[in-house]
Amino acid sequence: MTKNRLQPWLRSAACCLSLLALPAWALDAGAPVPDVQLPGLNGTVSLAGLRSKVVYLDFWASWCGPCRQSFPFMNELTAKYRAQGFEVVAVNLDARREDADKFLAEVPASFTLAFDARGDSARRYQVMGMPSSYLIGRDGKLIALHKGFRAEDRQDLEARIQQALAAH
Repeated sequence: MTKNRLQPWLRSAACCLSLLALPAWALDAGAPVPDVQLPGLNGTVSLAGLRSKVVYLDFWASWCGPCRQSFPFMNELTAKYRAQGFEVVAVNLDARREDADKFLAEVPASFTLAFDARGDSARRYQVMGMPSSYLIGRDGKLIALHKGFRAEDRQDLEARIQQALAAH
């Protein structure tokens, strides 16, 4: 085949191969979220094991400035809503666990922590920046996705959590 005849075929093949690399699920509101099973501080953390709870799944890294601001907020949410069936699960994506441990020594967490040095869970959730958080209903379906964190985000995020907790 000549170069000109080969190019359209290569473009088609590349397009088909790229579609195979996409996950079979979409992260749209109302869609079931993929399970996450990762090592945590006290054993394996599994989202499937948290069904019947409202889950705030947060992806973070030690080098992320806004993550430092979001941790106190997630601590507050945990203290305020845990008894109502709310759980924060924060997945660290640092390649080195030591970096996460140093961050946690400075910014403590009163919620569930998981560690994913390879970033497999972040790829499954299509994380594009940090922090990225996913509010998941008791039925295991995505309610909302939030990228980044600013102090002015707190009120809207908490209102969504309250709505999710009220929906049985």
